[in-house]
Amino acid sequence: MTKEHSKWFQSWFNTSYYHLLYRNRDYKEAEVFIKNIVKYLNLDKDDSILDLACGKGRHSIFLNSLGFNVTGLDLSKNSIKEAKTRESSSLHFDVHDMRNLYNTPFEVVLNLFTSFGYFEKDLDNFKVIQTIKSSLKQNGIGVIDFMNSPQVIENLIAQNSHKIDGVTFKLKRSYSDGFITKDIDISDSDKTYQFQEKVRAYSFQDFEVMLSNAGLHLLECFGNYNLEPFNIKTSKRLILIFIAND
Repeated sequence: MTKEHSKWFQSWFNTSYYHLLYRNRDYKEAEVFIKNIVKYLNLDKDDSILDLACGKGRHSIFLNSLGFNVTGLDLSKNSIKEAKTRESSSLHFDVHDMRNLYNTPFEVVLNLFTSFGYFEKDLDNFKVIQTIKSSLKQNGIGVIDFMNSPQVIENLIAQNSHKIDGVTFKLKRSYSDGFITKDIDISDSDKTYQFQEKVRAYSFQDFEVMLSNAGLHLLECFGNYNLEPFNIKTSKRLILIFIAND
Protein backbone atom coordinates (compact mmCIF):
# COMPACT_ATOMS: atom_id res chain seq x y z
CA MET A 1 0.00 0.00 0.00
CA THR A 2 1.26 3.46 -0.92
CA LYS A 3 0.82 5.94 1.92
CA GLU A 4 1.36 9.69 1.60
CA HIS A 5 0.57 12.15 4.40
CA SER A 6 3.64 14.41 4.36
CA LYS A 7 2.76 17.70 2.64
CA TRP A 8 -0.50 16.14 1.60
CA PHE A 9 -1.39 18.90 -0.88
CA GLN A 10 1.75 18.25 -2.95
CA SER A 11 0.98 14.56 -3.43
CA TRP A 12 -2.83 14.40 -3.42
CA PHE A 13 -3.50 17.32 -5.76
CA ASN A 14 -1.03 15.90 -8.27
CA THR A 15 -2.89 12.61 -8.66
CA SER A 16 -5.57 11.71 -11.20
CA TYR A 17 -7.58 10.29 -8.28
CA TYR A 18 -8.09 13.76 -6.80
CA HIS A 19 -9.71 14.99 -10.00
CA LEU A 20 -11.72 11.78 -10.34
CA LEU A 21 -13.15 12.06 -6.81
CA TYR A 22 -14.19 15.68 -7.29
CA ARG A 23 -15.15 15.60 -10.96
CA ASN A 24 -18.81 16.28 -10.18
CA ARG A 25 -18.19 19.65 -8.55
CA ASP A 26 -20.89 22.16 -9.40
CA TYR A 27 -19.37 24.29 -12.18
CA LYS A 28 -22.58 26.26 -12.62
CA GLU A 29 -22.48 27.22 -8.94
CA ALA A 30 -18.87 28.33 -9.36
CA GLU A 31 -19.80 30.46 -12.37
CA VAL A 32 -22.68 32.08 -10.49
CA PHE A 33 -20.27 32.90 -7.66
CA ILE A 34 -17.73 34.45 -10.04
CA LYS A 35 -20.41 36.56 -11.72
CA ASN A 36 -21.68 37.74 -8.34
CA ILE A 37 -18.17 38.65 -7.17
CA VAL A 38 -17.40 40.53 -10.41
CA LYS A 39 -20.66 42.47 -10.06
CA TYR A 40 -20.16 43.20 -6.37
CA LEU A 41 -16.59 44.43 -6.87
CA ASN A 42 -17.65 46.43 -9.94
CA LEU A 43 -14.57 45.27 -11.82
CA ASP A 44 -13.32 46.88 -15.02
CA LYS A 45 -12.23 44.73 -17.94
CA ASP A 46 -8.78 46.32 -17.62
CA ASP A 47 -8.38 44.94 -14.09
CA SER A 48 -5.82 42.16 -13.69
CA ILE A 49 -6.83 39.20 -11.52
CA LEU A 50 -4.70 36.66 -9.65
CA ASP A 51 -6.31 33.28 -8.94
CA LEU A 52 -4.15 31.98 -6.09
CA ALA A 53 -4.19 28.17 -5.74
CA CYS A 54 -6.10 27.84 -9.01
CA GLY A 55 -5.93 24.06 -9.50
CA LYS A 56 -6.73 23.25 -13.12
CA GLY A 57 -7.95 26.81 -13.55
CA ARG A 58 -11.74 26.48 -13.71
CA HIS A 59 -12.29 29.88 -12.06
CA SER A 60 -9.46 31.49 -14.03
CA ILE A 61 -10.78 30.22 -17.35
CA PHE A 62 -14.30 31.45 -16.64
CA LEU A 63 -13.04 34.86 -15.49
CA ASN A 64 -11.03 35.12 -18.68
CA SER A 65 -14.12 34.27 -20.73
CA LEU A 66 -15.75 37.32 -19.15
CA GLY A 67 -12.99 39.48 -20.58
CA PHE A 68 -10.50 39.78 -17.72
CA ASN A 69 -6.72 39.39 -17.78
CA VAL A 70 -6.12 36.47 -15.42
CA THR A 71 -3.08 34.72 -13.93
CA GLY A 72 -3.56 31.38 -12.18
CA LEU A 73 -0.95 30.01 -9.77
CA ASP A 74 -0.81 26.59 -8.15
CA LEU A 75 1.78 24.28 -6.58
CA SER A 76 0.50 21.24 -8.50
CA LYS A 77 2.60 20.73 -11.62
CA ASN A 78 0.06 18.37 -13.16
CA SER A 79 -2.82 20.80 -12.64
CA ILE A 80 -0.86 23.68 -14.15
CA LYS A 81 0.27 21.51 -17.05
CA GLU A 82 -3.37 20.89 -17.94
CA ALA A 83 -4.38 24.51 -17.28
CA LYS A 84 -1.67 25.74 -19.64
CA THR A 85 -3.47 24.09 -22.55
CA ARG A 86 -6.03 26.90 -22.17
CA GLU A 87 -3.53 29.77 -22.06
CA SER A 88 -3.88 32.85 -24.25
CA SER A 89 -2.56 36.39 -24.41
CA SER A 90 -4.84 37.27 -21.48
CA LEU A 91 -4.75 34.00 -19.52
CA HIS A 92 -1.57 32.68 -17.92
CA PHE A 93 -0.75 29.84 -15.54
CA ASP A 94 2.37 29.12 -13.51
CA VAL A 95 3.60 26.68 -10.86
CA HIS A 96 4.05 28.73 -7.69
CA ASP A 97 3.97 28.42 -3.89
CA MET A 98 1.25 30.75 -2.58
CA ARG A 99 3.40 31.68 0.44
CA ASN A 100 5.80 33.48 -1.91
CA LEU A 101 5.30 36.74 -3.78
CA TYR A 102 4.78 36.49 -7.54
CA ASN A 103 6.49 38.90 -9.92
CA THR A 104 3.68 41.36 -10.64
CA PRO A 105 0.90 43.16 -8.68
CA PHE A 106 -2.83 42.80 -9.41
CA GLU A 107 -6.04 44.75 -8.91
CA VAL A 108 -7.74 41.66 -7.49
CA VAL A 109 -6.41 38.55 -5.73
CA LEU A 110 -8.75 35.57 -5.32
CA ASN A 111 -8.22 32.53 -3.08
CA LEU A 112 -11.22 30.29 -3.73
CA PHE A 113 -12.85 26.98 -2.83
CA THR A 114 -11.14 26.48 0.57
CA SER A 115 -7.61 26.83 -0.81
CA PHE A 116 -6.34 28.19 2.50
CA GLY A 117 -5.19 26.63 5.77
CA TYR A 118 -3.21 23.82 4.15
CA PHE A 119 -0.02 24.34 6.16
CA GLU A 120 0.73 22.82 9.55
CA LYS A 121 2.13 26.05 10.97
CA ASP A 122 -0.06 29.10 11.50
CA LEU A 123 2.87 31.26 10.41
CA ASP A 124 2.89 29.62 6.97
CA ASN A 125 -0.85 30.18 6.57
CA PHE A 126 -0.41 33.78 7.68
CA LYS A 127 2.30 34.17 5.03
CA VAL A 128 -0.39 33.49 2.41
CA ILE A 129 -2.39 36.47 3.65
CA GLN A 130 0.76 38.59 3.67
CA THR A 131 1.45 37.49 0.10
CA ILE A 132 -2.08 38.47 -0.94
CA LYS A 133 -1.55 41.94 0.51
CA SER A 134 1.84 42.33 -1.18
CA SER A 135 0.33 41.15 -4.48
CA LEU A 136 -2.33 43.88 -4.52
CA LYS A 137 -1.95 47.16 -6.33
CA GLN A 138 -2.97 50.33 -4.49
CA ASN A 139 -6.68 50.09 -3.61
CA GLY A 140 -6.67 46.46 -4.75
CA ILE A 141 -9.22 43.97 -3.41
CA GLY A 142 -8.63 40.52 -1.90
CA VAL A 143 -11.17 37.69 -1.69
CA ILE A 144 -10.88 34.51 0.38
CA ASP A 145 -13.58 31.86 -0.08
CA PHE A 146 -13.29 29.45 2.88
CA MET A 147 -15.53 26.95 4.62
CA ASN A 148 -17.55 28.01 7.66
CA SER A 149 -15.54 25.80 10.00
CA PRO A 150 -17.93 25.62 13.01
CA GLN A 151 -20.79 24.60 10.73
CA VAL A 152 -18.63 22.01 8.94
CA ILE A 153 -17.40 20.52 12.24
CA GLU A 154 -20.94 20.29 13.63
CA ASN A 155 -22.19 18.47 10.52
CA LEU A 156 -19.13 16.34 9.83
CA ILE A 157 -19.93 13.00 8.16
CA ALA A 158 -17.66 10.50 9.91
CA GLN A 159 -17.32 8.18 6.91
CA ASN A 160 -18.76 7.28 3.54
CA SER A 161 -17.63 5.78 0.25
CA HIS A 162 -17.92 6.32 -3.49
CA LYS A 163 -17.27 4.11 -6.49
CA ILE A 164 -16.33 6.07 -9.61
CA ASP A 165 -15.25 4.43 -12.87
CA GLY A 166 -14.35 1.24 -11.01
CA VAL A 167 -12.29 3.05 -8.37
CA THR A 168 -13.47 2.84 -4.75
CA PHE A 169 -12.92 5.80 -2.42
CA LYS A 170 -13.43 5.29 1.32
CA LEU A 171 -13.51 8.62 3.17
CA LYS A 172 -13.09 9.14 6.92
CA ARG A 173 -13.45 12.61 8.45
CA SER A 174 -12.44 13.91 11.83
CA TYR A 175 -11.67 17.09 13.74
CA SER A 176 -8.78 17.35 16.20
CA ASP A 177 -6.01 19.75 17.20
CA GLY A 178 -7.58 22.56 15.19
CA PHE A 179 -7.63 20.63 11.88
CA ILE A 180 -10.42 19.06 9.84
CA THR A 181 -8.96 15.90 8.34
CA LYS A 182 -10.20 13.64 5.58
CA ASP A 183 -8.42 10.28 5.22
CA ILE A 184 -8.87 8.83 1.75
CA ASP A 185 -8.41 5.09 1.07
CA ILE A 186 -8.41 4.20 -2.62
CA SER A 187 -8.85 0.79 -4.22
CA ASP A 188 -8.09 0.60 -7.93
CA SER A 189 -8.04 -2.96 -9.33
CA ASP A 190 -5.33 -4.74 -7.31
CA LYS A 191 -3.70 -1.55 -6.06
CA THR A 192 -4.47 0.48 -2.93
CA TYR A 193 -3.43 3.97 -1.92
CA GLN A 194 -3.87 6.29 1.04
CA PHE A 195 -4.02 10.06 0.89
CA GLN A 196 -5.14 12.80 3.22
CA GLU A 197 -6.65 16.25 3.19
CA LYS A 198 -5.92 18.35 6.26
CA VAL A 199 -7.15 21.92 6.61
CA ARG A 200 -6.81 24.28 9.57
CA ALA A 201 -10.32 25.02 10.84
CA TYR A 202 -10.00 28.79 10.96
CA SER A 203 -13.04 30.71 12.18
CA PHE A 204 -14.34 34.14 11.20
CA GLN A 205 -12.66 35.56 14.30
CA ASP A 206 -9.34 33.93 13.32
CA PHE A 207 -9.50 35.61 9.92
CA GLU A 208 -10.37 38.95 11.49
CA VAL A 209 -7.16 38.78 13.54
CA MET A 210 -4.99 37.61 10.64
CA LEU A 211 -6.29 40.25 8.26
CA SER A 212 -5.81 42.99 10.83
CA ASN A 213 -2.28 41.82 11.65
CA ALA A 214 -1.43 41.87 7.93
CA GLY A 215 -2.67 45.45 7.57
CA LEU A 216 -5.83 44.49 5.70
CA HIS A 217 -9.30 45.92 6.29
CA LEU A 218 -12.35 43.64 6.10
CA LEU A 219 -15.00 45.22 3.90
CA GLU A 220 -17.66 42.51 3.84
CA CYS A 221 -18.34 38.91 4.79
CA PHE A 222 -20.79 36.65 2.93
CA GLY A 223 -22.13 33.21 3.79
CA ASN A 224 -22.76 31.64 0.39
CA TYR A 225 -22.12 32.02 -3.34
CA ASN A 226 -25.23 34.18 -3.74
CA LEU A 227 -23.47 36.68 -1.46
CA GLU A 228 -26.05 36.53 1.30
CA PRO A 229 -25.02 37.71 4.80
CA PHE A 230 -22.74 35.45 6.83
CA ASN A 231 -24.30 33.55 9.73
CA ILE A 232 -21.90 31.54 11.87
CA LYS A 233 -24.56 28.92 12.69
CA THR A 234 -26.09 28.33 9.26
CA SER A 235 -23.78 29.57 6.50
CA LYS A 236 -21.88 26.97 4.50
CA ARG A 237 -19.22 29.38 3.27
CA LEU A 238 -17.09 32.16 4.75
CA ILE A 239 -16.38 34.65 1.96
CA LEU A 240 -14.17 37.55 3.02
CA ILE A 241 -13.72 40.75 0.98
CA PHE A 242 -10.87 42.99 2.11
CA ILE A 243 -8.57 45.84 1.14
CA ALA A 244 -5.17 47.09 2.30
CA ASN A 245 -5.29 49.70 5.06
CA ASP A 246 -2.48 51.73 3.49
